[in-house]
Amino acid sequence: MKRAICVAAVVTALAAVGGCSPAPDQPKRDAAGNATGWTQPPRILSVQRAMATLIFTGRAEPGARVALRNDERVAYAAAADPDGRFEIRMAAPAGALLLRPETQVGQDAVVSPERLLIIDGGRGPIAILRPGGPARRLDPGPALGALDSDDQSRLASGVVGAAGQRVEIEAAGEQLQALSADQGQWSVLLGALAPGATVRLGDQSFVWPGPGTAGAPLVVERAGEGWRVGWTGPRGAVQWTWLPDGSAGR
Repeated sequence: MKRAICVAAVVTALAAVGGCSPAPDQPKRDAAGNATGWTQPPRILSVQRAMATLIFTGRAEPGARVALRNDERVAYAAAADPDGRFEIRMAAPAGALLLRPETQVGQDAVVSPERLLIIDGGRGPIAILRPGGPARRLDPGPALGALDSDDQSRLASGVVGAAGQRVEIEAAGEQLQALSADQGQWSVLLGALAPGATVRLGDQSFVWPGPGTAGAPLVVERAGEGWRVGWTGPRGAVQWTWLPDGSAGR
């Protein structure tokens, strides 16, 4: 069975390595075929909602064309400015939508291994899903922003106020710690966690509903106090991401 999550040697990290990592980006080449650099996928940093429009901002290579594309090849696109900043506007979808960020510089195009998930037209969570890694919430999530899982591993993640902040987590009788990185993001690999188990962060408690049943490339459903998402990464491994409601844990 393919695994979505590959476990690193330390408890606070989860690395997409070996069979879990997507193929590396291809180098840009000049007319003679010489490598001139690397085309990097775009990075989406934030989202805002304005009436019925979602506005995504991020960074890419200066002058690159950035697109968010679905399985039907419908794309929402914009060009990065000379500083690499871009802004993509799209009408809020009616339901759930999974998009692939990609960038194009000249004839070189790179599809990001990450996926942009929009739930309930943006009224629900909006998150960056990472194959083999923790989801990154773009909406204001609770202390536990996400819990990712495959058939063997469980990974909790979230955002705190600043980088370098220590986060204490209790799950399945274990006391764990994580140290927040850039923009206050943290993640920690949990021990054996059964469906219905409680994850505690400070005075907040979250009951993990467990993974669902894969029956489609994308499964989005309510589960406990949150949304459960089953999705398939670039190498075909199924990963489940539970996104607690903003009011969960209180």
